[in-house]
Amino acid sequence: MAKEVVRKITLQIPAGKATPAPPVGTALGPVGINLQEFCTKYNDATKDKMGDIIPVQISVYDDRTFSFVLKTPPTASLIKKYAKINSGSKKGANEIVATLSKDQIKAIAEIKLPDLNAYTVEEAMKIVEGTARNMGVAVEGVNDEELKEQAEEAAIAEKAAEKREAELEAMEESLHNSSVDVEVITEKSSEEE
Repeated sequence: MAKEVVRKITLQIPAGKATPAPPVGTALGPVGINLQEFCTKYNDATKDKMGDIIPVQISVYDDRTFSFVLKTPPTASLIKKYAKINSGSKKGANEIVATLSKDQIKAIAEIKLPDLNAYTVEEAMKIVEGTARNMGVAVEGVNDEELKEQAEEAAIAEKAAEKREAELEAMEESLHNSSVDVEVITEKSSEEE
């Protein structure tokens, strides 16, 4: 008789570094599986991928046993690794923080292909390029010129917005500093007339 899956849990854990402490313990403790056993099996399965974050999908069964499937590292973490950056742009595609070559994009796409909704490496490359674009990472020969122009336009727009903001602040300051006499009109009672 097949075991019944009670719960599926997905976690992203650094390869080879799972411990029963949070976040692993807080996610898996309530379902009642042996945390140390999971950590040992996960660490053994991922020791060759040290340095990457490896998502894992854990199936918990009704008898408190478990099985897990390892996924490929998140696209964003692979892009950061290949581009040698700590984080993507805070302004998205409006600020270029790094540039990747087509070969690097292809290497990332080949790693991610099993987990992407794509049948060919070329389709996977387009998905990776889109993620890179949103992180502010340009791809040589694909969107580097376009992103450069977009970043320049965004910088000009930002300077114009800052100038308008400064002008508004100056106008508000001049209004606070000037005193204007305003005549107060009250209704006259019928006795005063």
